[in-house]
Amino acid sequence: MANAYTDTTAMSNAVQTAYDKFFEFALRAQPLFRQVADKRPAQQTAPGGSVVLERYQDLAVATTPLTETTDPDSVAMGNPTTVTITLNEYGNPVLRTRKLYLFSLTDVDPAIANIVAFNAADSIDSVVQTVLRSGTNVIQRKAGTVTYVTNGTVSTPVGTTMAATDGYTSTMARLAVVKLRANKAVPRKGSMYWAAIHPEVSYDLRSETGAAAWRDPHNYSAAGNIWAGEIGAYEGAFYIESPRCYNAVDAGTGDNTVRRFRTYYAGQQALAEAVADEFHTVAGPITDKLMRFRPLGWYGVAGWARYREEALIRAESTSTINSS
Repeated sequence: MANAYTDTTAMSNAVQTAYDKFFEFALRAQPLFRQVADKRPAQQTAPGGSVVLERYQDLAVATTPLTETTDPDSVAMGNPTTVTITLNEYGNPVLRTRKLYLFSLTDVDPAIANIVAFNAADSIDSVVQTVLRSGTNVIQRKAGTVTYVTNGTVSTPVGTTMAATDGYTSTMARLAVVKLRANKAVPRKGSMYWAAIHPEVSYDLRSETGAAAWRDPHNYSAAGNIWAGEIGAYEGAFYIESPRCYNAVDAGTGDNTVRRFRTYYAGQQALAEAVADEFHTVAGPITDKLMRFRPLGWYGVAGWARYREEALIRAESTSTINSS
C-alpha cells in the first residue's frame, strides 16, 4: 500500500502567501531648481498678490574732459527697471478613509505623510523650472552648428532642423560661461556658475574626445571624474546632473521629430521668488458625520520670476542615446 503524504496539497489551507509589511517608496529625483532663486524682496511694503522688484540703472560713462571755466550740464538718472512676481496658491490634498486605516497591511499614515511632503517639493520644483526654461538667452545646436541668441525664441537661433546627432558639446559649455561673463553675471560659487544638465546629455559631453573636449584632459589630470561618471567643475561651471531637466519632443516648426533637452546655466540673482506662506503640510479637520475621512495635504503661496535675464542661459540639444 502506497504511503499517504501530509504535504502542501493535503493541507493547502495551512500554506498561505506571505507579504512584506515594509513598503518601499518610488524612486525620486532630488528637487533642484528652487535653489536658483536667491533673490527675494528685502523691504516689502505690504502683503499683496504681486510684488514689484526694482533695479537702478547706472549712468552712461562720462569720458569727455571738463572745461575749467564751464559748469557741466547735469544729466538725468535712468528710470529704474521693474520685475513683477505674481503670487499663487499651490497645494494638493489627500483624504484617507477609516476603512483603509483598519484594513491596510501596513501603517499607511506615515507613508501618506512622506508622499505628500515629497509631492510638495516635486510640484514646486516643476513650477520653478517652467519659469527658468522660458528665459530669453538661448544656445542651440542644430545641424552641427552652435548658435547663441539674446531675446530669442525656441525656433529662432538656427533655421535648420535639430537632428538626433546634435548632442551636447564642450563648445556649448564654453559659450554659455563666456556669455554669462560677458553679461557681467556674478558667479554662484567662487568664479564658477551653476549648471544643471540631464544625465543623457552629460553622456554626450563626457564622451567627447580631443584636446578641446571634456575627456582628454580628464584622462591625464582628473581621472577621478571618469571613475565617478560625473562632469564636476568644467569650463567655468559646476555641474549638477538631474533627470529633472526638462526634455520633450516639443520644439515646434520643423523640429518636432526629435527630443530636445534643456541645460541651464545661472549666475546670482537669475531667479527671484516671493513667498507669502511657505510650503508646509496641513492636517485638515475631520468634519464628516461619522469621522471616517482624515485629510492631509500641502499648501503654500509663492511666486517666481526671472530677475536678471543676463544671468541665465538655456542651452538646447538632443541626446544621441535618447532622441525620440
